[in-house]
Amino acid sequence: MNTVRRVSYVFLWIVPFLSFVVVGVRALRVPGVYQALGLAYFAAIAVAAWTVSAGAIRADVQGRRLLGLAGTLLVTPFALVALLWVGLGGPWQANAAENQMRYLVLIVMATAIAGGFVVLREALSEAGERFYATLGFAAIMLSSPLYLIWNTFAFGAFFGKEHAGEVPAAIVSLDDTFDVLLFVAGFLTYLATAAFAASLGKAEG
Repeated sequence: MNTVRRVSYVFLWIVPFLSFVVVGVRALRVPGVYQALGLAYFAAIAVAAWTVSAGAIRADVQGRRLLGLAGTLLVTPFALVALLWVGLGGPWQANAAENQMRYLVLIVMATAIAGGFVVLREALSEAGERFYATLGFAAIMLSSPLYLIWNTFAFGAFFGKEHAGEVPAAIVSLDDTFDVLLFVAGFLTYLATAAFAASLGKAEG
């Protein structure tokens, strides 16, 4: 692995943690500043992802191409966050319109991550590792619809707040149910991640 690919690889490893800082600092939400920062951050992620995965995507071997595609899908959500969501802060800091954007982005993120894990499972199956890959696949197939449902209702809550001045009563009445959905979805996603990590380790071994 040459130096450029190694640096890109390390950068992509820290992107999820770096995003908490870049996205969570409300002070960055200055017109002109956050758009420029978002474009720069997006470009850095895109270049790093291409540097790491381009060879695999263009490879003749099907397994390597699937791994490259899986990596691209799993990185895509963070690139979207970088481009659209810089300096937004927490839901309690953002206004209703910003929070609508937040949950639309999260819907796209959940879809892309599910797609990435599905492609990864196919690549691992071709490599001969099916046990942990199947467990991870089952977990992500259960968690993704729960995330989509939760994010859709969260979007609806802030849509109602922006246009009616308050969250619709029907959504408020389901708060406890949504908390359970989010907990189960999160647990299943962690389970899927652990299963795929074990699958990758076994495939490499």
